[in-house]
Amino acid sequence: MDIAQASMQCDAALADFARARGMTPQASSLGLLERARFLMTLPGGFDVIYRRVRALESAGIFGTSDWSRPAILQPALAKHSLREAGAVTTVVEAISEIRLLAVVRGDYFHPGISSEQARHFLTQVMALNLDLLSGTLTEADRERPKELGTVVQGLYQYLISHLGYENLLASLVAEVWRLLEQGPVQVDSICDMIGQIAKCLYDPDLQTTGTADATRLVRALFAPTPGSREDPGLDVYQLRLTRMDDIALSAEATEFARNMHDTGLASPYHAIFLRFLRTSNEDELIPTAMGLTMTGLDDFYCYSQLVHTLIDEAISPETCQAVYGLTMMLERGSLFTPATAQALWRQIKLKLSAETEEALVEAFGEAVPPRVFLLAGVLNLLGQPLGVGQGNNPSCQSAIGLSMWAANEADYLLQVLAWAARDNEVLGRFEGWEVSSKNLEPGLVTDTPVDVDPVSLILIPHLDRIYGEMWRRCEDRDDDAHRWINPEFYGWWVSHGFKVVADIHTGEVKDYDDFVRHFHASYHPYYNGNLPVIHHQPAGIAVTDSAARFVGRHAITIQRVALSPFNEMRVYFFNPNNDSGQDWGQGITCSTRGHGEIRGEASLPVAEFASRLYAFHYDTLELGDLTAIPEAEVARVMELGHDSWAAPVDDKAAA
Repeated sequence: MDIAQASMQCDAALADFARARGMTPQASSLGLLERARFLMTLPGGFDVIYRRVRALESAGIFGTSDWSRPAILQPALAKHSLREAGAVTTVVEAISEIRLLAVVRGDYFHPGISSEQARHFLTQVMALNLDLLSGTLTEADRERPKELGTVVQGLYQYLISHLGYENLLASLVAEVWRLLEQGPVQVDSICDMIGQIAKCLYDPDLQTTGTADATRLVRALFAPTPGSREDPGLDVYQLRLTRMDDIALSAEATEFARNMHDTGLASPYHAIFLRFLRTSNEDELIPTAMGLTMTGLDDFYCYSQLVHTLIDEAISPETCQAVYGLTMMLERGSLFTPATAQALWRQIKLKLSAETEEALVEAFGEAVPPRVFLLAGVLNLLGQPLGVGQGNNPSCQSAIGLSMWAANEADYLLQVLAWAARDNEVLGRFEGWEVSSKNLEPGLVTDTPVDVDPVSLILIPHLDRIYGEMWRRCEDRDDDAHRWINPEFYGWWVSHGFKVVADIHTGEVKDYDDFVRHFHASYHPYYNGNLPVIHHQPAGIAVTDSAARFVGRHAITIQRVALSPFNEMRVYFFNPNNDSGQDWGQGITCSTRGHGEIRGEASLPVAEFASRLYAFHYDTLELGDLTAIPEAEVARVMELGHDSWAAPVDDKAAA
């Protein structure tokens, strides 16, 4: 249905509703709200609602609720209505905020609220929902019915497009830094946000103060060095480089490295600079321009020919973030595994299938050849294994696989990528039988992955099919299928011991005490003989929203369990859901900084993490004493779980 037809249907529903409300104040608005919700999913739909917002309110869409008195509305409650409530509440809140936008713009005089009041309200609501600007949805948003997550994201973009960013600058800057500290592989949306920050900073009509953090971001992308200080454009900068002496070039290299490591972002000017060094016999400045430390320098000098070729083949202004990816790959010492270096040579020369090229062009454009986007994606993933995200796709199982392989077995990752990109097929084994992704039914990912990096774009459909096939082969067994799938799918290092707390048939939580004790005796250093987590382990968590209500199950990896700088034992884990700093209710907010996290990790105190855990692997030969875990610690975990997602069946029925 197109926008014109949807508009006509909405108008008809509005007329019917107005007539019905004229006869009885209790007339239902559900039909009209459903038409409005559908409109909000279409391009141009919010404009249609905007033009009808006065008629909607006059017809009585807000009834006698708080929305009928806009001056008393609270931004924090509005966030709840938008992000966590049912369809009716969310759509009414969206209509209300569109109404306030009309008040702000002078298109609707409202006796209950002034234009200034409406602007302050909307500014606060948008500041509270800045995560939507990144273009990705949280697990809770994505799982909402009736495309409500998409509706809310569209509303936010609509408000921003009309109100601008000036009132949001401080919040926006803080949000960008928060995202960057998680080390994402995909930074396009972050760069877009920084572009908006730049517009605010340099708009003469806007008064901005306290902008040091904002300036650091803008400088890193648009003016990172003395030679690019006024953002002269790439062609002008290229010309300037030819006129610089050795001292000036060295200063450029140093500033590029400083700004890149300060923010985790590489500028298009940085790519131009590295390519200039390669064509001007100035290779000795490359380590300086990348800011390499001892490990990175050793990797660089041992494999200088490979690094030079990677720069030549993968680094361009359009793939400039790969400068940071390559740098961090060297800093991790990735090339000291000989098979990884050889696999990268293969990747450089890999001939892509027509299907792979088409997918890459559709997602990333034609500014550079598809193979360049893919090779750059490889560098970014190998450099930041904890930066891969699942995008707006139900592909957490595949995403944590990419992360684990990039961190632990890069040569295997490059092997399956070569199969997928060249042969349109990935091979695996399950319990001695070969499994091929070719001709398999799709798993959870039924369409082309959205909002993912180039490697994920090519691999996720194949991995998802293989995982789905493994699931089909053991779905009739008497325990959770992850017990058998994970060690076969991810690698030998996945422990064969397995615990799941929910009955696979009824979903009822059972043997919770034993489950919690096994987790502590396997992972908590105080109770497992002070053993560290040797290999990252896949685990399943029960995601809850900020009201501690169950959203769904989600795959993560347990990275380590250790004391924080504040002597608090915490679980450090990788969450592929694009943004690890999530509020799970009951005061449980995942931390991504300030508690000893390595870039890309999230963390929680052990009890809080365990309260959301529903399945994990453990080494049966290294299990600690189950009786040593204090009763109070076990009770704390169970209380948090029972009061949220793991409520006993009787309690759920009563609720």
